[in-house]
Amino acid sequence: MKQELRAVNLFSEAGHILAALLISLILNNYYTLKLFTTMKKRTPLLSAGILAILLLSWSNDGKPVKEFYQLTVYHFNNAGQEKVLDNYLQNALLPALRKMSIYKVGVFKALANDTSVDKLLYVLIPMRSLDMITKLPAKLGADEIYQAAAAEYLNALYTVAPYTRMETILLKAFPLAPQMQVPQLKAGKKDRVYELRSYESATEKIFQNKVKMFNEGGEISLFKQLNFNAVFYSEVIAGNKMPNLMYMTSFENMTDRDAHWKTFSDDPFWKKLSSMPEYQHNVSHIDITFLYPAEYSDF
Repeated sequence: MKQELRAVNLFSEAGHILAALLISLILNNYYTLKLFTTMKKRTPLLSAGILAILLLSWSNDGKPVKEFYQLTVYHFNNAGQEKVLDNYLQNALLPALRKMSIYKVGVFKALANDTSVDKLLYVLIPMRSLDMITKLPAKLGADEIYQAAAAEYLNALYTVAPYTRMETILLKAFPLAPQMQVPQLKAGKKDRVYELRSYESATEKIFQNKVKMFNEGGEISLFKQLNFNAVFYSEVIAGNKMPNLMYMTSFENMTDRDAHWKTFSDDPFWKKLSSMPEYQHNVSHIDITFLYPAEYSDF
């Protein structure tokens, strides 16, 4: 009987290890392996649940399902508003999202906030489908714990609103970058630089040409080769600057960022790609925003 129990325990342990390695290899993501290992220590049932959820991110043909992203931008102008936003995000929204098995949520603040009147805070949420995005408000509305934790934010008076304006941008991941990645940076969070770029095009057809340049053209591959630590690449499907794409890269600090872009601009492949006749004039305007992660951000 003891031998049988020992065999069962060994089989269970081997199963956990195999599952963790499988997820890590599939998603190429240290964050996922760390999460799985933590849950495994608490209870095998939770770890099995996470395994099931992660496997749902793969389609029937064996390819990873392209994610959607909800990028919310809060505009605010004083420290009091920032405090309310931080409290809401850290103690209400992020815990509620984790209960829904939504992980890798990024909260970022603009480097220019110290001197800018219009200060910015970005919340990046990955979703497996548009349906998840449309159902999110109702799920939050039904979560009593979330409602209690978010009371200061939700019940703010019009005279002390927690922000001046907020905007939401919906994005769909590129084919060659179907799922978000959490970079493993070593610098302190306030030293890190997350660079959010938006490339606008004159027309929808020209925009698709730029998307092709990123994917089939090899621009994404070059970023990966040069270790730009990209978080996501996506096309905007709802926003106020369409047609446009958005992507985010990350660096240890601004010096590291400048060095990477210098290497990129000098790269022979980039010089060849950017000079091809078929890829000319496919970007009409570029917006660049430098960000750093909040202390409670998953990034």
